[in-house]
This record gives sequence, C-alpha cells and structure tokens, in this order.
Amino acid sequence: MLGLMQNQPLLISALITHAERHHGDGEIVSRRVEGDLHRYQWRDVARRARQVANALDGMQLLFSDRIATLAWNGYRHLELYFGVSGSGRVLHTLNPRLHPDQIAWIANHAEDQVLCFELSFLPLVQAIHARCPGIRQYVALCEADRLPVDSGIPHLVSYEAWIGAQGDRYDWPVFDENSASSMCYTSGTTGNPKAALYSQRSTILHAYAASLPDVMGLSARDSVLPVVPMFHVNAWGIPYAAALNGCKLVFPGPNLDGKSVYELMEAEQVTFAAGVPTVWQMLLGHLKQNGLRFSSLKRTVIGGSACPPAMIDAFREDYGVDVLHAWGMTEMSPLGTLCTLKNRHAGLPAPEQLKIRLKQGRAIFGVDLKIIGDAGEELPWDGKTFGDLYVKGPWVVREYFKGDGGDPLIEGWFPTGDVGTIDGEGYLQITDRSKDVIKSGGEWISSIDIENIAMAHPCVQMAACVGMKHPKWDERPIVAVVKRPGAELSREELLGFYEGKIAKWQVPDDVVFVEAIPLGATGKMLKTRLREQLKDYRLPTA
Repeated sequence: MLGLMQNQPLLISALITHAERHHGDGEIVSRRVEGDLHRYQWRDVARRARQVANALDGMQLLFSDRIATLAWNGYRHLELYFGVSGSGRVLHTLNPRLHPDQIAWIANHAEDQVLCFELSFLPLVQAIHARCPGIRQYVALCEADRLPVDSGIPHLVSYEAWIGAQGDRYDWPVFDENSASSMCYTSGTTGNPKAALYSQRSTILHAYAASLPDVMGLSARDSVLPVVPMFHVNAWGIPYAAALNGCKLVFPGPNLDGKSVYELMEAEQVTFAAGVPTVWQMLLGHLKQNGLRFSSLKRTVIGGSACPPAMIDAFREDYGVDVLHAWGMTEMSPLGTLCTLKNRHAGLPAPEQLKIRLKQGRAIFGVDLKIIGDAGEELPWDGKTFGDLYVKGPWVVREYFKGDGGDPLIEGWFPTGDVGTIDGEGYLQITDRSKDVIKSGGEWISSIDIENIAMAHPCVQMAACVGMKHPKWDERPIVAVVKRPGAELSREELLGFYEGKIAKWQVPDDVVFVEAIPLGATGKMLKTRLREQLKDYRLPTA
C-alpha cells in the first residue's frame, strides 16, 4: 500500500518561489567589484532569476545544458543559481583561482554553452576563450555601459542587457527531481579534476539538513555572510538554505581581507558567517591589532580544513562567538558532519568542552559514516581506533560526470580519503588525509595534531606538517612554519613547545621556517607542493 500524499518533485525553483512569497522583503546586500554596496530583496532575486531563465530559453538551450560562472559572491551570481537550475539547465561554477589551462580543460570537459563572468576575471576569459569553442555566449556581469570595448571575446554581452531584454514572467518547468542541477569539479591535485554532478533532489535535501538546529541552525532572524566562495561547492549550500529560511544574505564580493570582512559584518549586523580557517585568521588578526569586537556575530562555521584549537579559543573566549567545526567534501555537496555539543556536555569544564569542539562533529541526518581498517574490516566507535573514513547518503556522489575514474564506490560506500576516529557518541575526528598521515616505526602520526600545536604558539602564523623519509623509522615529521610579522622564534623554542602536549616520539624532528605555505584554489594547504619545495631537505642526523 502506498501513502496518499501529494507527489511533488523537490526542485530548486520551489526555493526561490518560497523566498519570494514568504520572505520577499528579506534583504540581499552585495559588495560589488565596482566597490559600492548593492541592496535589494528576495522578491527582486526571484524576478531577475525568471529573466535569466527567459534569456536561456531564448537561446534555445537544451535541458541540462551547462551554464558556467566565473564570479564572486554577489547578487548576480545568486540570480544565476536559481535562474539556471530552475529552468532545468545545470549551473557550473568555475574556480577562478585555478590555472587558465585547467579552467579551459574543465570548461571543455563540462561542455559549457554559456560563460558568465565578473569583469575582474576579464584577463582570464581572454586567456581561455580561443580554447573553448563550445561556449556560444559570453556574459559580463555588469551594466551595459561598463562592457569592455575591443575585448577580443566573441559573442560578448553585458548581463544587464542580456536579462534586461527579457520579461519577468516565467512558469518554472516541472521535471524529474533527480535531474542534474549544478556541478563542481574537484581540485584535481592528482590528475585531471573530476566533476560531482548534484541533483535537484540532493540539493533540496542538503538545504533542509544544513538548516537543522544542530547544523547551521539558519532562520529568518539571521543575517548570513558566506565568506566561503559560491564557486566552491555552492558556498556549502548556504544560498539554497538561505532561500529556504528567508535569511538576510550579505555577500563580500572580492574583498576578503580582515578589515573589509569586519566592516561588512558590523555594518550589516551579521549573526552567522562561514568560511575556511585562512580567512578567519586574517579577520582575527585585524580585530586583535585594532582592539575591536563583534557587536552581532554569534556563530561561525569553519571547514575546508581542520580548525586550529587556538582559533576556536580566540573566537569563543575573546569574542564570544560560537565556532561550529564542520567536515565535508565536494563529493558530499559538501556537508557531512558538524560539531555541536549535546545537552549533557553543558556542565563539562571548558577544556573538556574544547576537546569535543575540536572534533569535526556528528553525522547530519542523511549521511552515514564508518571507518575501515587495512583488511577492510569495520572498526569500533571508541574514539581511539582510527581508519579510512567511508560515507553514503542521498547527497553523496554515486559516480563522477562522464564516468571519470570508474566506479568510486566500494560496496555502496564512498571512500573519502580521510583517516579518522569516531567516538561512542558519534563524534568524528579527522586525524589526517590518507595521503598525509605519517607512518613512523609502524605507528601513525597525525599531521593535523602537530600543526595545531604549532599554531597555538603566539609567534606562529601558519604551520604545515609533512613526513620525510627516514632510514630507520620509514618517515619522520617535520613542521614548516610561517612566523607572524616581526616575531622572533627559534627551532629549539618551537620544538620545546611540544613538550607534554604529545608523546615524545610524535614530536617533529625539525622546524623549517618558510616565507609562505602554498595554498590551493580553495584555501587548503598544498602539501604536495610543499614537499616539492623541500625536496632537497635532509633530516637532522643528530
């Protein structure tokens, strides 16, 4: 016997329709490339998204054709999120931090038909357009009078002219909820990147999950600042969850320095923000140097890479901001876990609470986790035994676009490439990437633990731990360190700082001071490149 409920597909167009009807006066504030602030409301997003859909229909684009963007976090990008996917096409967010050769390869592999780009990325588009013959239309995200003259880019039109020629009435089509909605490519640190192809259904379920009280806890009372880029896994799904809940959205545009982010937060009374540790490091540095405080910020989600304990402490103890540690990946849309305390943890001393907050958190409903040993056996949830992390769920990738890489699943589970533990209460702690874990004398050493301790030293701005070949122990850890400006720090002082914090055999063998640690296109440390830079390094003999 089947249930007798209405069978309505879960479609992204329903999100923007809901936001318009029930939160039409909700504000969207964007810092533009031009430098000014743009303000309008959810009802305006909906109206202009319908114009985008009409423009795409006018080009006679096919269902599921790919529409690419090279854009910052802003209102026009938001309109594309809904206009493209709502009309049945696939939004493809290109990462402008990648090399032009890689961007051209990705655009061709995706078979992009239209490319919408910010004027700040004009040189990048000029560098790739001749190599992307499949792109039929280039759209500069600007007013008609700002369209560059003699750009050399064929079929170029301004966004405002492109959608301005269209009416704002549009009947959103109804189709299978399993149809593709957007696609994001992995960072491709080894080989060519692969594309995760999200569905309408998976995106809606992910938006629901992100909104839960023990996840992001979003509501119409929030002013939300997604610092995580909209070109990076759909800004962790925040644009969709914001429409679902009617949040005020505040977009930072290209200015992600500490001063710009802080001033925007204060001016727009931001209550919730999300981003990677490198951005928050700049923000905290600005606050400390200028004796500033937050007047409205209540909580921030930090993900993308492990959050150092010192950063959690600074947000909570110095500024009263609750840090929500998160974990996920492109193949997971991206949310997998988020760390909030349970009721019984409220009475724990602050150091014990911090131990929990440092973990990546509990699985969100819809995501299942397990850890696997070397022999393929499932390992216990005791918080001590660590193994390879596997996941499954309705917003976890089944296979990559065009079948790249073959079948990624193992008995229905996706191997994440992360190594971690899960405790008896279901809290996940990532101890390393499988490719970064250091095996020394038959024991595993977590590079994340070593980095976190170094980051707690007041003279350290950034730290990265890598393993170096050792004739006796297989590998030994060293830590590469960027000192804070003007700070004095010796190798001996930092190595002494590890005393009593980890076992003696886990203490790094050496400290290497560097000017900078290479970062990838999503703000993560590129340890492969760091190892290349240190290829001539030799461990101390004594």
